Amino acid sequence: MNFKIASSNIRFDNPQDGSHDWNGRRGILAQCLNEFAPDLLGTQEGREPQLKDLENNLIKLELVDSHREWIDERMYPCIFVNPETIEVHNSGDIWLSETPYEAGSKSFESAFPRLCTWIIATHKESQEKFFYVNTHLDHVLSQTRKEQIRVLIQECDKVNKENLPVVLTGDFNESPFEDVRKVIHDQWSDLRDCWFTLKKEEETSHHNFNGTREDGTRIDWILTSSNFRVYDLELYKENVDGIYPSDHFPVFGIYSIGH
Repeated sequence: MNFKIASSNIRFDNPQDGSHDWNGRRGILAQCLNEFAPDLLGTQEGREPQLKDLENNLIKLELVDSHREWIDERMYPCIFVNPETIEVHNSGDIWLSETPYEAGSKSFESAFPRLCTWIIATHKESQEKFFYVNTHLDHVLSQTRKEQIRVLIQECDKVNKENLPVVLTGDFNESPFEDVRKVIHDQWSDLRDCWFTLKKEEETSHHNFNGTREDGTRIDWILTSSNFRVYDLELYKENVDGIYPSDHFPVFGIYSIGH
């Protein structure tokens, strides 16, 4: 039984992006997501109107935001689920700061307030319960990202009281060979980056709408507990007449869950 997970930085609605602005690519992004048909989708960037617009263009996916009071100027990592395959039991936001339950708060010299969003849910077909968290870390300082991921892990451990299998997705703004991944390995040693399991060559995931970037790295990841078995994991690189879904390649993974 397949368990499909997608993660994508959708690029905020920026009119200065010209032909790659939201109006020019919203349908392209929605089409590739609808064709992949994930059970879980984690997105990064985007304010409420853009995220609600994306939801309206997705065939089966629903935005999990009943726990949230939106702040107009803030961008949010979000979780979308297919309610036909996923039952959500609880959800919430955690701000990656010294005051994680103060909405819009920031610390550690972060350029902007950053947060993670989480759900506790059940995969209906397998009846396996899991904990899913999606995030977007600071884009400037490595030390900031280290402190943010420590807050994420500390607070998520308080929420995941049943020690459920974990899925972690996001735009981590650094490669999997740097400090954030080391912190995750030290604290959540069971989490695997199945890119390595499948022995795939490293690729660039952020490409500035060019489809390539010489100095880039893979900064967009899907990490899963060992309860998940991977079958496929890839960056979606297609475009329509030179227009890409985003300035990041979406990450698509196919797994199964259970022992």
